[in-house]
Amino acid sequence: MRRGQSATRWMWRAGLVVAALYLVALAILWHQQRAVMYFPRSVQTAPDMAGFSGAGSLALATSDHQHLVAWFRPPPPNQPTLLYFHGNGGNLATEARRLTVLADMGLGILAVDYRGYGGSTGTPTEAGLLLDAEAAYAGLAGLGIAPEQTIVYGQSLGTGLAVAIAARHRVAALILEAPYSATVDVAQDRFWMFPVRLLMTDQFHSDALIGRVAAPMLMLHGDDDRTIPVRFGERLFALAPEPKQFIHLPGAGHLLLLVPGVADRIHAWIDATLAPK
Repeated sequence: MRRGQSATRWMWRAGLVVAALYLVALAILWHQQRAVMYFPRSVQTAPDMAGFSGAGSLALATSDHQHLVAWFRPPPPNQPTLLYFHGNGGNLATEARRLTVLADMGLGILAVDYRGYGGSTGTPTEAGLLLDAEAAYAGLAGLGIAPEQTIVYGQSLGTGLAVAIAARHRVAALILEAPYSATVDVAQDRFWMFPVRLLMTDQFHSDALIGRVAAPMLMLHGDDDRTIPVRFGERLFALAPEPKQFIHLPGAGHLLLLVPGVADRIHAWIDATLAPK
């Protein structure tokens, strides 16, 4: 009997320790959730120093009085401009090679560093980044780029901003590289042992906005994406209205633009989509 009681006490104590460790881990994850989500590199670099030639720096102001750094490379005559939203890490300088590939398609480029990234002021949050995206769209209009000459391009985290802009404004086309249905879907999948849906602050529900997009859409996703598994991109695609196209890239990971052949396929889609009817 004593042995049974001793074993029961040990099990209760072990259960309490496990529960305490779980609650501590949950508290840390809740408190540090934005540190887990955003990885800004706060060093500002000029476009030419980063390797993105032909572009200049542009200052943008948000409606909540933050100051953003953007890069702008004007389009060739009568060609569209791409409004580019990068992922959750680095800054514009780390995107220079990708921006060059896109510009070499004969496109203008406006790319923005979100608040807290590069030389931009502030701290990243979902609400703040959505204001940054609005400031970038307004900045493009201020440069004389018409909506029918504006292509919105989002990569990873930036796909949520791209969807939000295309849902709220007229644009010529929308391109999403490694998109998600919602960031909370991805986080819940990764941290399955925690009630992420109840605790996550920045949930970026592209699934709630994609149905409002009137522009043609191209989505690209690697079948071996370990950051945002392809099923979340497929989920978003299923909710998207026509016209739309999904490019599966077998064996590809999270960063797709520099995968051989991908830029050519994007270029061909843009030419076909924006060709005069």
